[in-house]
Amino acid sequence: MASISLSPLQTSPSLRVLSSYTPQTAPNLSFYSHSKPSIPFPSTSLKPYTPIIPRSRSRSRSRSLIVPAAVKKISETDLVAVPLTAEEFSQKLPSESGVYAVYDKNDDLQFIGISRNVGASVFSHLKSVPDLCSSVKVGIVDEPDKESLTQAWKSWMEEHIKTTGKVPPGNQSGNATWIRQPPKKKSDLRLTPGRHVQLTVPLEELIGKLVKESQVVAFIKGSRNAPLCGFSQRVIGILETQGIDYESVDVLDEEYNYGLRETLKKYSNWPTFPQIFVNGELIGGCDILTSMHEKGELAGLLKK
Repeated sequence: MASISLSPLQTSPSLRVLSSYTPQTAPNLSFYSHSKPSIPFPSTSLKPYTPIIPRSRSRSRSRSLIVPAAVKKISETDLVAVPLTAEEFSQKLPSESGVYAVYDKNDDLQFIGISRNVGASVFSHLKSVPDLCSSVKVGIVDEPDKESLTQAWKSWMEEHIKTTGKVPPGNQSGNATWIRQPPKKKSDLRLTPGRHVQLTVPLEELIGKLVKESQVVAFIKGSRNAPLCGFSQRVIGILETQGIDYESVDVLDEEYNYGLRETLKKYSNWPTFPQIFVNGELIGGCDILTSMHEKGELAGLLKK
């Protein structure tokens, strides 16, 4: 689902991605991150939407029970009571792409967003900010490419700002209530301060400290964001699928991991890469990790 944040001086929206990932504290080794740019979600034609009309239910305030034919102006679109269950959402709110505006119980506009699945997006808001999510206006976008979606959002936003002089609270810059920031990709670790710096601790000892103090360490070719071989890419994919916190080290980084490849081969007595350690013990390479993943054994091991 996607929604937009806009500061009072900005009109270029960005795509929001939810994630439950929470970065964990890494060992005391230097590292850096590579962030991905936001994906812009770009005149729209709005088409009527006629959902199934479910049975009525009482609410503290009177609301329409279905999404009416969508119109271009937000001021001409009826408020629809936000359903309270997933089943009602599937009946009362569309799963199509479009623009939507969420209001609180006092009919104050809190947030304007766009989504590839309006119903799912509003349901997510209901779970995260139930006190601010009482009713909604929806406009279904015909042929919803990036440009048409963005223009639909922009037209509603500009109308609201022209009327009230304010950006909705949830669209203000820096808002963290409605818009969850995309998770920061964890960085690959650097074992040394640089190849020309004399180490005070042997590299083999640094390796041992890292694998023993971390639950999972993957020594790969390239970075976790850009693996440089198919086996390393497969390993990163499996670890990401498991949803665990893990460390990654680029064995091809000759500037900050100089000499790591040969030293690690001696330390692990394993001649190839990638190499995966779990709880201080070498599990093996890509083939072994893949086999354990397919058999369901990896999930159990990672829970220990």
